[in-house]
Amino acid sequence: MINGKKVVVVLPAYNAEKTLELTYKEIPFDVVDDVILVDDRSHDKTVEKGVEIGIRHIVRHEVNKGYGGNQKSCYRKAIELNADIVVMLHPDYQYTPKLIHSMVYLIANDLYQVVLGSRILGKGALRGGMPLYKYFFNRMLTLSQNIIIGAKLSEYHTGYRAFTREVLENINYEANSDDFVFDNQMLSQILFAGYEIAEITCPTKYFDEASSINFRRSMKYGFGVLGTSLKHRFQKWGLARYEIYRKMRS
Repeated sequence: MINGKKVVVVLPAYNAEKTLELTYKEIPFDVVDDVILVDDRSHDKTVEKGVEIGIRHIVRHEVNKGYGGNQKSCYRKAIELNADIVVMLHPDYQYTPKLIHSMVYLIANDLYQVVLGSRILGKGALRGGMPLYKYFFNRMLTLSQNIIIGAKLSEYHTGYRAFTREVLENINYEANSDDFVFDNQMLSQILFAGYEIAEITCPTKYFDEASSINFRRSMKYGFGVLGTSLKHRFQKWGLARYEIYRKMRS
């Protein structure tokens, strides 16, 4: 715990057998109380590897629910375990768990309720091997989103995030997509609810075993991101009402 706050790391996994142990071994257990592995019907031995390395809380989907559906299970389980701070970390070893200290201390000391590990602050993305087309689309999408939403983030597309329990209980993430745009919808909800988001520089690694989506799915994701930003703006202007922005509690 940090300042009496329970820290839980959630690992949304799909075919992560080869990288799960590398990720798990770098998790700082001097501050992390529990780890949750949610396996989205992998075709490899992700679950068996999780058992082997000692992960106590493993959720296994009987059918593939998608990236967003996986995260929904992650957060439900974290809340069930009475987490005060939840860190979402991809188990593909693309993001270093060594930043967990920095991320959770910002939250535990009541400075922020959401912290993102940004690949774009500094030069971590290109140095780590992010394909140029992905870097370009990341920058263009982020610029468009900042203009439409009225925020000022360095990127909206990182898969390394930390939240307070309050944030997870107040935003309607269950109404979000089960696909990759889930991440973007979640940030839109957080900003719409008035939470301030901190970002820290995050080195990243791209290699064969690191998860990635192809060009076609990247395009689908991009259109989904722009659609989410427009919904955010229309909701702010009172021109429409969307379920994802419904408050979960008063």
